[in-house]
Amino acid sequence: MKIVVTGALGHIGSRFIHSLKPGDYEEVLLLDNLSTQRYCSLFNLPAGVPYRFVEGDVCSAPLEEYLSGKDAVIHLAAITDAPASFAKRDEVERVNVEGTRRTAQACAACGCKLIFLSTTSVYGMQDELVDEDCPADRLKPQSPYAESKLLSERDLARLGQKQGLRFMVCRLGTVFGTSIGMRFHTAINKFVWQACAGQPITVWRTALDQSRPYLDLADAIRALDFILKRDQFDEGIYNVLTTNATVGEIVAIIRACVPDTRVEYVDSPIMNQLSYTVACEKFQSLGFRFEGSLEKGIGSTVRLIRGIGPCWGMET
Repeated sequence: MKIVVTGALGHIGSRFIHSLKPGDYEEVLLLDNLSTQRYCSLFNLPAGVPYRFVEGDVCSAPLEEYLSGKDAVIHLAAITDAPASFAKRDEVERVNVEGTRRTAQACAACGCKLIFLSTTSVYGMQDELVDEDCPADRLKPQSPYAESKLLSERDLARLGQKQGLRFMVCRLGTVFGTSIGMRFHTAINKFVWQACAGQPITVWRTALDQSRPYLDLADAIRALDFILKRDQFDEGIYNVLTTNATVGEIVAIIRACVPDTRVEYVDSPIMNQLSYTVACEKFQSLGFRFEGSLEKGIGSTVRLIRGIGPCWGMET
């Protein structure tokens, strides 16, 4: 199988490409515009894997040229910072919506399958456990980022019907864990960084006892490989998450690793921080088993930051 990874040098992409072994795929084309300057994600890639890196932007690159002869695309290229997305709505729409549309259209033209990474943030605030059968009128994205992902989901459905695009949508929980291209603007990684740096963890004032879905990065990588190897391109939507947890539970685990952790309460600028829990039995029914945990992911991140454990991506 020949694959393309867009946004290949980011948090998820860098962990995925560094997890590969010789023989996994016939060709791995890495597409990234280097806007975040994660050059280090290309350092020390596993030997024997047929990588090819192309610096390019999904909004302007000749995608059909890159996708010709390929079997599948993992589409990771996106602006993912939900709070910051309010200040750059136009850019979020350009990259997340238009860039995804261009990628999907190129996939349809080339007969290439597509894994699209959406977000459980499309559910917004919910009063009870929510799953993929949630009616469209109950989806309540609370940020331009989440809105862009929902718009792209609908674009893919139309392309599937009209142009025969084969795809799968994964609504990911908030990702935590380590990678060479890791980011720190999402809840758990940000909290761990603050605790290790001696800074107070900044928690939204009303959020301590509210539950949200989270995904261990190790599980995310295994899920991508599972989808590709299973050829699970059924135009379905699947929630992909390791666990639902409250902020209080996360803080307690961080305190177990960093005992002097302090908490500072702040006001949140976005409503997306309200409580909701998400089911993922649909994805598990395919045969996938989640093996990560908050304890593993938080522990490995603390060890990495403090230089007292194995390098990123090596936690067990």
